[in-house]
Amino acid sequence: MQKKNLTKFLKLIFPLLIGILFIYLTVKDTTAEDRKTIIEAVKNADYRFVILSLILGMISHLSRAYRWNFMLHPMGYRPKLMNNILAIFITYIANLGVPRSGEFFRATVMKTYEDIPFEKSFGTIIAERMVDLMMLLLVIGIALLIQFDFIMLFLKEQSFNPTTLVIVILLVGLGLWVLVKQLKRSQSVIAKKIIGLIEGLTEGVLTLVKMPKKWAYIFHTFLIWGLYIFMFYIVKWALPETVNLPFEALLIGFLVGAITISATNGGIGIYPFSVSLVLISYGISKESSLAFGWIMWTAQTIMVLFFGGLSFLVLPLLNRKK
Repeated sequence: MQKKNLTKFLKLIFPLLIGILFIYLTVKDTTAEDRKTIIEAVKNADYRFVILSLILGMISHLSRAYRWNFMLHPMGYRPKLMNNILAIFITYIANLGVPRSGEFFRATVMKTYEDIPFEKSFGTIIAERMVDLMMLLLVIGIALLIQFDFIMLFLKEQSFNPTTLVIVILLVGLGLWVLVKQLKRSQSVIAKKIIGLIEGLTEGVLTLVKMPKKWAYIFHTFLIWGLYIFMFYIVKWALPETVNLPFEALLIGFLVGAITISATNGGIGIYPFSVSLVLISYGISKESSLAFGWIMWTAQTIMVLFFGGLSFLVLPLLNRKK
């Protein structure tokens, strides 16, 4: 029991410590005068564009909630759209506490209030994450075509080794394949339960192939990711020094921010730091680059905290009969 509690504690505290480390690095690498300039830049930013960015973010979340039904309907489940929306905001606020815990909360909400089996709704969430990964890879591919030399130089400066990443992914995939094979041969009750869970997850994932409204799903997928990129891009007009940044610079900044968000609790510390590294590479001052990163991160986090907290309150009220 103590070992289990220690594991849970480490899952919670380790990502937070990473964020604190990057906040420390940010403070350490800036003088008192630099920090004063950053604060002034944040104070004097044109928040009309930040608000517009948040509106675009809200639309993307609503689109994600609506798109979810395209996977749930073929399985015979027709949840309320509002429950989908609230579940998604609960996902985001939960991920601020423990990375990737939100997916479990989201499936639990649908089990509690819509009677959708956990493994099936969780399977659709896994399928959704797979689609998001494909979209991320597509955006990375576009960025590579636009700015191949810059990205390779940037990754080299950050000591990133793509070969190691590929090897790790292949080894993990092979390990999971061997594990599933062994579980299927086993006659134990636990193994059968795990296989049952995997089959439920598989059914959820296969809804991507079976769904009748594939083109509507694809449309909303591109809409969601287009809004993600544009909500990042539009903030360039909030600061005088970033107004003339080219699209490709902000596309790479968006990618770096999106990748680093999963490393800590909602990207605390690491998101502004990483985004600033990209903008600095395009000739933006360190102060304005950090101000841009902190404005983006703070605005998104406040939105998630507000609507996520509100969702926890509204969900049981909306489903009083449950």
